Amino acid sequence: MRPGAAASRGAAGSRANGRERALTSVAAGDRFEGEAKDLPRLWHVTLSVSGEEAPIEKVRRSLEQLAHDHPFLLTSRYAGDHAEIRYWEEARDLHDAAAVALRLWGEHRQSAGLPPWEIVGLEVIDRATYHQRLAEGYGPPPASPVGVHPF
Repeated sequence: MRPGAAASRGAAGSRANGRERALTSVAAGDRFEGEAKDLPRLWHVTLSVSGEEAPIEKVRRSLEQLAHDHPFLLTSRYAGDHAEIRYWEEARDLHDAAAVALRLWGEHRQSAGLPPWEIVGLEVIDRATYHQRLAEGYGPPPASPVGVHPF
């Protein structure tokens, strides 16, 4: 949440005790000098799941439904007994991004009809690391084509 956002929405803050906040203008090119650690960042997430063999068409349909339910999914690769999901997550820090990723499969298992597989791998890296890996020629290739594809 950006600084001052709670107060501007009527939450407990300077207006709650009868004082108005002064509005200030920002010149073009000015940068926020507050605590950058509280601002959300982009994290590249790769979630790997596996389990007992499931019908391949059911796995595909489930992953397509997951992509519809979670529109930030970039790409999914799948086989009858495992899948890999890659996407960008906006979060304050790595812990928050990882927590969301670890809940993704379980929270969408019923709604998307996902197989009862377990999470067997998780990688969460910041945007700079992702781009550094690509520039150096290693790491995950860019997520193209976007969508759900077999391994």
